[in-house]
Amino acid sequence: MARDTVGDPGKLRLLKERPRDDAAIEEMTAAAFGPDRVHKTVYRLREDVAPLKDLCFVCIDRKNRLVASIRNWPILVNDKWPAVMLGPLSISPELRGLGYGKALMWHSMAQSRLQGHSRIILVGDPEYYNQFGFRRDLCLNLQLPGWVEDRRFLALELVAGSMIGVHGMIGKPKPKRRKRS
Repeated sequence: MARDTVGDPGKLRLLKERPRDDAAIEEMTAAAFGPDRVHKTVYRLREDVAPLKDLCFVCIDRKNRLVASIRNWPILVNDKWPAVMLGPLSISPELRGLGYGKALMWHSMAQSRLQGHSRIILVGDPEYYNQFGFRRDLCLNLQLPGWVEDRRFLALELVAGSMIGVHGMIGKPKPKRRKRS
């Protein structure tokens, strides 16, 4: 049985996440990360915060199945430096290792840069994320509001030097004030 491959452009579509994708993404993320994922530190930063809609993407295969997704969230370092928190990146378990995650990562990073973001932070396996330029040393002056394995706490400068001087606790963005009519 032939499998879809990223190398064949006729078999892969990257789209902005659509509202109808929520259930499939949740199911795929649960399969990838398990039920305990919601107790992890990064989930605290996502609670009651909307993801960055223009930076959430899905991968659709030639059979029109959602096979991978990536989400990005707004965060604020030390109440003054905005950043993007990447994750989760979820791939259907039977399709891991075929390049769907890489395609989503490169696309998401390019879109983040095009939209004017200067830094991305994540908690993930350095063995995977180092290939995209994520580094541990860029997070040495940052803290998360809970425990994570230090080696998995990584950052990427979308703009050279954008992590210089950035320090402190990572938190949720401040709520936007409503304009008075």
